[in-house]
Amino acid sequence: MTASQSGQLYIVATPIGNLADFSSRAVETLQAVDVVAAEDTRHSKPLLQHFGIHTPLLSLHEHNEQQRSELLLQRLQAGESVALISDAGTPLISDPGYRLVSLVQNHQIRVVPIPGSCALIAALSASGIASDKFSFEGFLPSKQTARRQHLETLKHSEHSLIFYESPRRLQDTLTEAVAIFGAGRRACLARELTKLHETIKTLPLAELQEWVAADQNQQRGECVLLIEGTATAVKADEQELSRVLALLLEDLPVKKAAAIAAAITGGKKNEAYQLALKLQHK
Repeated sequence: MTASQSGQLYIVATPIGNLADFSSRAVETLQAVDVVAAEDTRHSKPLLQHFGIHTPLLSLHEHNEQQRSELLLQRLQAGESVALISDAGTPLISDPGYRLVSLVQNHQIRVVPIPGSCALIAALSASGIASDKFSFEGFLPSKQTARRQHLETLKHSEHSLIFYESPRRLQDTLTEAVAIFGAGRRACLARELTKLHETIKTLPLAELQEWVAADQNQQRGECVLLIEGTATAVKADEQELSRVLALLLEDLPVKKAAAIAAAITGGKKNEAYQLALKLQHK
């Protein structure tokens, strides 16, 4: 069987909440394939029925992915077409599917992405957190010690950090993030995206933690947590230091202005002094 005679594997994104986000191409693809591999067939069946999709469903989850991948490879090699979906959003993003795609690619069978909803991208686009460089960290460890250790390894990352988090652990994660990243590091909680109670809130970490603690409703539903990287945080700190120094230098000598500006912003005196000299000679 040559690659041209084989079927194709379609990676189909499904809505993360709002059903209007399901593309016509996605619907047509799921109607046309021979089988749909779904993370949870019980979860996906009502969605497919809503759109008039009656294609047979086959489960593919973390516990059976290796076995199912071999079976689906055989069907693809026999010329059948297969679609892969997850419970919501884009497959493989903190969901099963990597083994299947890797196996199919290794056998030179075409894999076709049908793009659509993805919670991490939706959250990043609306967060106000820098989007030029980011790192998706998926779900943090459920155990506190492992979670803190992982956050510590990311403390000095220059990239914006994106996490999926359980609403049950959100408050603990925010408390630990304040201790590790600092109270002033900006962060965003994007919750229940595209749904009725969608919330997107960007604040310094300590304020975000207090805001979530004060409202039990913010500890429910699907949560995406974004934390700005050190490069963005340092740039923001420098901008604030420059602003304060510019005001103080109007009435104070360099050394005095630098000392006061450092005390106000929490910066280092030496750095404030060097910046003050530059501002003075502009």
